[in-house]
Amino acid sequence: MMQLIAFKASQICLHMSVAFAVTYAFTGSLAVGGIAAVVEPICNVTLMPLHDKLWERVRQRRQQAHVTVDTHAPVAVVSTAA
Repeated sequence: MMQLIAFKASQICLHMSVAFAVTYAFTGSLAVGGIAAVVEPICNVTLMPLHDKLWERVRQRRQQAHVTVDTHAPVAVVSTAA
C-alpha cells in the first residue's frame, strides 16, 4: 500500500513539474507556471476517468463486433472470430 501511495505521489509531482516547466518555458512567468502546475493535475484527475470509460466502451463494442452467428448450421451457433 505504501508503494502505491509513493507511486501516485511521484506521478503527481512529475505532472506538476512538467506543467510548470513547459508553461514557464513558454511564458517566462513563475505565476502562470505555478497556476498551470496546480490546474493540470486537477484536470487529469477529472478527465482521466471519462477517458477510461470511453475506451472501455470502444473495447466492448469491438468485442461485440467480432461475435458472429452461423445461420447455415442446423442450430444457430455463436462463435467468436479469431
